[in-house]
Amino acid sequence: MLDFDSFKQRYTIPPEVAKTLQEQGISAFPDVAYAEVQYPLTLLEKGVQIIDSPGLNDTEQRNQLTLGYINNCHAILFVLSATQPYTLGEQRYLENYIKDRGLSVFFLINHWDEIQNRLIDPNDYAALHEAEERVRQVFRTNLTPYCQVEGEDRYDDRVFEISSLNALRQRLKHESLDGTGFSEFITALNHFLTKERAISELRQAKLMARQAYRTVHEACDRRIPLLSESVQDLRQKIRSVQPEFDQLVTIRDQFKDEIRIVGERQASAISNSFRTYLPELASSFEVDFSRYQPELKFFDFLQKGKRQEFEASLRLAFEKYLLDKIAAWSLTAQQQLDASFLDLAKSATQYGESYTQVTDRITEKLTGQKVIPNANLSAEDTSPRWAKWAVGLYALTTGDVGTIAMAGTGVFNWKQILLNFSGAVLLTSMLYAVTGVFLGPVGMALAGLSLGSFSAEMARRKVVETMKAELIKLLPQIAQEQSFQVYQAVKECFDTYQQEVVKRMNEDIQSRKAELDELVRQKEDHEINQQAEERRLNLLDNTVLTQLHEVEDAYDYLIGQPMPLVSAA
Repeated sequence: MLDFDSFKQRYTIPPEVAKTLQEQGISAFPDVAYAEVQYPLTLLEKGVQIIDSPGLNDTEQRNQLTLGYINNCHAILFVLSATQPYTLGEQRYLENYIKDRGLSVFFLINHWDEIQNRLIDPNDYAALHEAEERVRQVFRTNLTPYCQVEGEDRYDDRVFEISSLNALRQRLKHESLDGTGFSEFITALNHFLTKERAISELRQAKLMARQAYRTVHEACDRRIPLLSESVQDLRQKIRSVQPEFDQLVTIRDQFKDEIRIVGERQASAISNSFRTYLPELASSFEVDFSRYQPELKFFDFLQKGKRQEFEASLRLAFEKYLLDKIAAWSLTAQQQLDASFLDLAKSATQYGESYTQVTDRITEKLTGQKVIPNANLSAEDTSPRWAKWAVGLYALTTGDVGTIAMAGTGVFNWKQILLNFSGAVLLTSMLYAVTGVFLGPVGMALAGLSLGSFSAEMARRKVVETMKAELIKLLPQIAQEQSFQVYQAVKECFDTYQQEVVKRMNEDIQSRKAELDELVRQKEDHEINQQAEERRLNLLDNTVLTQLHEVEDAYDYLIGQPMPLVSAA
């Protein structure tokens, strides 16, 4: 661990060195993935972690790194400037990586005080009001779509006009942050963290507590009636439920096959869509690329040093263009996967109902008593644990973490897998294949223009026409080659899902068998005192139920519902 001054000295390089390394594609600190800074900030004491990601003017590779953080955070703080309202880069980033992805975004419009400073007469308050309203209208028009929460417009709770410089000055003087916009922002952020996020996470805890109680309660109900059975009778009853255990295996295999079939179908469909989508980019390239194309200075291009600079800027422009196009396609692919996992979640619910019916029959045959629905559990809690996990996974894909009720650890985040084919691996290979070829023809095309016929517009058209001609030749081949990676990545999503579901189903089946085998062993070894064991199981059942009520009461209190005055006994 380093103190902050030592860290700055060891890991800070001059801007000109950083620019040179970036142009050469060399990492300044190849052995450092990230830096973790510890600071006594009140907000951090609440368990919050803040990740300072690269900005929009950083390299596209680092922008891809930022996307990995975006898909795994509770909220995004997106900083804009009042002096440059809603730039093309900001629009591009929000449209491609934030829009329609179920993310909670807070927008901080910095430099709000600069609006007044830039007026001819800073004391002309009528002009100030008019200037501020113009800026507000630009942001409200463009940011409102990102401030919708379950159909409700939350713009005023998500967008804040701030002055970071004034806030820093007042902080150093130990003065209030009033008037800087930060007080309002911190209040809204605290509400989000302590209410919205806390409610979501506590609801998850409530569902897991219900699942735990159900597991314990059912195990107690199965075990207590069997305590009085002889070893011979117990063995006979276990043999009698073997057909039901075979039915559980059949249900497992049916769901396993359905996941495999859906996965293969979606992998083929999405890889085919990619193979079709990529070549079609050439048809609209002239129009689409215009917003990315760097300023073309023909005479600079004729100079060797400037030519390399132009080629670097052209490569970067094409990289941004291609990333945006793949991001647009990947959003469509994500929506297709969302729909597929929603269908599988519905299937998991249906298989879970069949599975529960079979396990109820096992309990009835073992105990000789009909299974009566537990009044302490809602219909939401009647699915087996593996089905809750399978259904809860869909909630993860939609950002509703609170509906996930998974036992154990290890959340399967298939959105991270999705990044594999819309992120650096796929794009890097495509960029090398494309840019490595078209820069040569582009250079020759420009060099072939005579000075007499030259105009900036002619040169621009020549560049785009040459790039388009190369893309028409290259994209079908690249699409064919890369579509297999797409197929593999999508297939991996469903294969992982299938493995996790099957693992949990196997664990449930084996635990039920092991429970019976252990009871037989204990009876054979005379380890069970019937009365003491029955008291222990009843106490365990009541203890877990009491803990469930405590979690539910805490959740009801948090969301503002009155706590019920009932006994947990």
